[in-house]
Amino acid sequence: MQSALLEIAIWLKIGHVTFMVFWLAGLFMLPRQCIYMLDHAPGSPGETKWATRMGKLRRIILTPSLLVVWALGLVMAYAYGYFSDGWLHVKLLLVLILTGYHGWLVGQAKKMGAGQRPLSEKTLRLVGEVPGLLLVLIVLVVYLRPF
Repeated sequence: MQSALLEIAIWLKIGHVTFMVFWLAGLFMLPRQCIYMLDHAPGSPGETKWATRMGKLRRIILTPSLLVVWALGLVMAYAYGYFSDGWLHVKLLLVLILTGYHGWLVGQAKKMGAGQRPLSEKTLRLVGEVPGLLLVLIVLVVYLRPF
């Protein structure tokens, strides 16, 4: 099984990186869409439009990409025998944090779609930087493999 996976390893990597880009793009977009929603009163047509857009972003891009990234990443880790490598443990921790951020942000977006305003524009702008910071750390760990 492991040798068969190694034969398609390049395709696993291509898929993993492609869907990681989709996932991160969605994580950058969602806080921005929340900011745009703040300009519309709860229950207004504008709020409804942004809530619909955010729902589509979550259902079509964010969640499917998250699932594909995890699935392909775990398959690659198995194929290459990386589970005993320290750098992978650090990467997995960072990706778990990013996954938790994803879940938290989706929850905030759903609250906003329901008419609540749990986060200010300033807070949304700050939390919108979280995926970028985690991405830098993940890339450093994967390419430098310091552990």
